[in-house]
Amino acid sequence: MADLTPAQREFRAAMANLSAGVNIVTTDGPRGRAGITVSAACSVTDEPPTMLVCVHRASRAHDVLAGNERVCVNVLGSGQQDLALRFAGATGLPMHERFAGVVCDFAEVPVLRDAAASVIGHLGQVRAQGSHSVMFVEVERVITRSGSGALVYFQREFHSLAGAHRG
Repeated sequence: MADLTPAQREFRAAMANLSAGVNIVTTDGPRGRAGITVSAACSVTDEPPTMLVCVHRASRAHDVLAGNERVCVNVLGSGQQDLALRFAGATGLPMHERFAGVVCDFAEVPVLRDAAASVIGHLGQVRAQGSHSVMFVEVERVITRSGSGALVYFQREFHSLAGAHRG
């Protein structure tokens, strides 16, 4: 990788202070099965329900996600940092082994059973922006689980947040 410009270093330092939810985007289909950890994901609109996820175009999962066109955005809960690292490639596991031992429900795409939420949909528009693709997920089905807390990424580390207790 080329040396970063001062502007790129400053931008990366600023983005380290932007806390973000941690998600694993999964797919299965004609291009194969894949999953990748992303923190660049958010809602776009609820009319129609749409999310976006940003995926580095050099990632091995990128073309599989784009080619299959059906995805699940699995929002991770508290304590799931090992899973996030596995699908980020930090454990050295090849893509075909990342799902081993992970409890998934397989409807049309892999849905991580212990995720805080799972948003299933198909890719609408995919737009290249710099090194990444912005993938718009048109939502077809949502699964939520209560009491899972949240996993966030802040200052280049994972942090678990407990869920709110209501009484």
